[in-house]
Amino acid sequence: MSTYQEYAAKIAELQQLAEAARKNEIADAKAQIAAIMKDYGLTVEDLGGAKTKAVKVRIPVAAKYRDDATGETWTGRGRSPKWLEGKDKGQYLIK
Repeated sequence: MSTYQEYAAKIAELQQLAEAARKNEIADAKAQIAAIMKDYGLTVEDLGGAKTKAVKVRIPVAAKYRDDATGETWTGRGRSPKWLEGKDKGQYLIK
C-alpha cells in the first residue's frame, strides 16, 4: 500500500504533466485560430472580442458649505456633518 507522501508526489507529478499538456494544447489552438483568421481575413474586431467599456470619468462635486472656524466643507450630498447639525445651513453656504 502506498503512503500519503507517495500519493502527494504522484499528484504533483501529474499536475506538472497536466499543465505542460495544457500549454501545448493552448499553443496548438492559437496556431489553428491564427491560421483560420488569416485564411478568412478576420480580425479580433470581427469576432466581437475587442470591445471595451467606456471609462466614466468622475468629476468631484464642489463644496457647497464651509465652516470658516475649522475649514471643514460639505457638498450638500449625503448625511449632513456633525458640525452642521442643528445649525442654519444658510450661514455656512459658500457664495
